[in-house]
Amino acid sequence: MKYANGGDLHNYLQENFAEITWKKKLHILWRISDGLQTIHKKNFVHRDFHSGNILVEIIENDSCKIDQYLIGDLGLSQPANDIHDSSIYGVIPYIAPEIFKGGKFSKSSDIYCMGMIMWELTSGRKPFANVEHDVDLIYKIIDGKRPNITDDTPEDFANLMKKCWNPDPKKRPSATHVCEIFNSWSNMEMVAEYFNQAEEIRLELIKSKMIGPDFNEKSHSKAIYTSRSLSSLTGSPSIITFNTKPSM
Repeated sequence: MKYANGGDLHNYLQENFAEITWKKKLHILWRISDGLQTIHKKNFVHRDFHSGNILVEIIENDSCKIDQYLIGDLGLSQPANDIHDSSIYGVIPYIAPEIFKGGKFSKSSDIYCMGMIMWELTSGRKPFANVEHDVDLIYKIIDGKRPNITDDTPEDFANLMKKCWNPDPKKRPSATHVCEIFNSWSNMEMVAEYFNQAEEIRLELIKSKMIGPDFNEKSHSKAIYTSRSLSSLTGSPSIITFNTKPSM
């Protein structure tokens, strides 16, 4: 992965969250979804799409500063029609539930990741940071557990996010559709007031430490955000086959 002077997206959020307005969030997500759209149009699937694999490049000159958001770590990406590799490698909160049930990585599973990245932009935190990333979390994700939506999140944004992490991959939007929505929100004056209201609430939530890096909920020591093989957790046939956790 190439060096980026702004680090990865998560670190960028940690350092700059208070200054990242709703308008800025929309721009960031537009650029990220445009990158994902490009990957999908080439008929590839990323397979390990999360904030640690999004690089921030900051270009400065005498007159302005431009931030670029680049999707990196394409080492696991494969053609969308490649059905031979059934291994699971990644970060549990960003893996779509159908993968844990034996499904294949797909463009739709990348879109599930996009929903989690959207949530991370709103909260300033990684999803499910307060729990151990183990078999129990996998079962909860399969059963429909998703992060709590922040109070400043506009309804239309929340609805798009929920479509992205819909448990049915067929009901998730395409990367092109997501990109078009973020592009329109970034450029339409008619939605400016809508997101300005969200911005006022966001600032109050930051002051009260309800969102952002200063949120007072402690991260779990076994919440793991480095990509890893999950074979030891998903090797049991019961995890792949059933939606309910067997009684202990």
